Amino acid sequence: MSSIRCPICERQFDPAASPAMPFCSDRCRQIDLGRWLRKVYSVPVERKDDIDEESLPPAPPTDD
Repeated sequence: MSSIRCPICERQFDPAASPAMPFCSDRCRQIDLGRWLRKVYSVPVERKDDIDEESLPPAPPTDD
């Protein structure tokens, strides 16, 4: 039997026995969802200002 650690409470649990994978319980799953909704977590995004325009491919021709 392998066990993994819950990313919220860090408790060891059997993943086959948890209906809330990758969390140990529905409570930890809800805590994680709340953190996403309150924007505690975020996904890094490269802003357009940070992109070097010379490295972009040329724009397609227009029919003007």
